[in-house]
Amino acid sequence: MLLCLFQCATTVVAQTPAPAPAGPTNITKILEKAGQYTTLIRLCKITQICDQINTQLNNSNQGLTVFAPTDNAFSNLPAGTLNSLTDQQKVSLVQFHILPAFLSMSQFQTVSNPLRTQAGDSAAGAFPLNVTTSGSQVNVSTGVNDATVANTVYSDNQLAVYQVDKVLLPLSLFGTPAPAAAPSPPKATKKKSGAADSPVGGGADVDASGAAGIAVHGAVGLGIARVLICPTFLFL
Repeated sequence: MLLCLFQCATTVVAQTPAPAPAGPTNITKILEKAGQYTTLIRLCKITQICDQINTQLNNSNQGLTVFAPTDNAFSNLPAGTLNSLTDQQKVSLVQFHILPAFLSMSQFQTVSNPLRTQAGDSAAGAFPLNVTTSGSQVNVSTGVNDATVANTVYSDNQLAVYQVDKVLLPLSLFGTPAPAAAPSPPKATKKKSGAADSPVGGGADVDASGAAGIAVHGAVGLGIARVLICPTFLFL
């Protein structure tokens, strides 16, 4: 009888699961549980953005909103896109997907554009992010591409994670640079008439012929003077 009671008590204890400890919010675990976010998780770890998000959520009352592109969204980028970015540019790319405030799906209908992201102030035009809604659909525009919020991955009134079907490409990293201004045509120089058109050598020739003309006229004049003088001398 005692053995039976012991066995029954043991069975009851085994079937009652111990309460799970309340752990801090962890964006990496949230994305891992949702699946299809391996590329985003890898970027978050490389840039240490995941650690920053976890620290901020667990040590302050400030909320965050994360737009999470799927692995398929990353695979649709041109080959070598991520590898072509510097470490700092990768940080900016991930931060561009994070809003420094919690936004529910309904709040997207009343927000003011452009939204400020953790990548930088949109006022400078480098990181513009605009949201438009049509019924329950939310679209996000970056100035380079447009994405759609597919569904809510996670929401706890402090952190909201939304799946987007495209990687949000900031204008400062992926925008087409403005074409360089065409150089202004050189100003036309006004040609001078006369001797100025001739080279220096021609000018010297002109000057020499003038001097020769003076010498000829002088010689002719001297000859006439001699003719006039000679008859007078003979009559004397």
